[in-house]
Amino acid sequence: MTHVWYCAYGSNLHARRLAYYAEGGTPPGTTHTYPGFRDRTPPLKTTPLTLPGTVYFAWQSLVWTGGVAFYTDRPEPGWPRGAAARGYLLTRQQFSDLLTQEMHRIPSRTTDFDIDAVLDTGRVQFGPGRYETVVHVDDLDGFPVLTFTSPWDPATVVLQKPSARYLGMLAAGLRESHGWGHARIFGYLSELPGVRGYWEPSELYGLAGPPA
Repeated sequence: MTHVWYCAYGSNLHARRLAYYAEGGTPPGTTHTYPGFRDRTPPLKTTPLTLPGTVYFAWQSLVWTGGVAFYTDRPEPGWPRGAAARGYLLTRQQFSDLLTQEMHRIPSRTTDFDIDAVLDTGRVQFGPGRYETVVHVDDLDGFPVLTFTSPWDPATVVLQKPSARYLGMLAAGLRESHGWGHARIFGYLSELPGVRGYWEPSELYGLAGPPA
């Protein structure tokens, strides 16, 4: 097994955002520079996906100045189910380099993660960091679908309102990856924990992009 599907559900729904992890560089409007993958070959394939759990917003990002997306396959009662995502078919090394950079570290042979351990158990917490818990969500075309998230318990997590810039990136990614229109993007984002009750619908409406 040489490749895995990296399953993105946050800003990496947008291919250009993921390209900064792959190619290196500083995304516009940020001060963080990504070193890039050791192997900068583009993903073999991309595909829209839907995960069985929920995306919620928590933590406080220095890059986005607000909450960021996390996935849980154990949503709280009343949380919506069905998380929009995007699969990128990466090499095992590229997936490891992506995970390393999410924790603001530099990829190297000493930081390769044991993906086989995730396939054996379904979930591995490689460290205490916010994106160091890797989950084997499914399989597609003979390759495992993996995503990473926090180790936090959804029952006790403190939700955090995401910024307009971050939600705008997610909206653009949903449009690009799933081909959704304004109404569907607005409906999806408005129900997510950390958005619902934190964003006024009238303010969120404009972030979903131009109405059809």
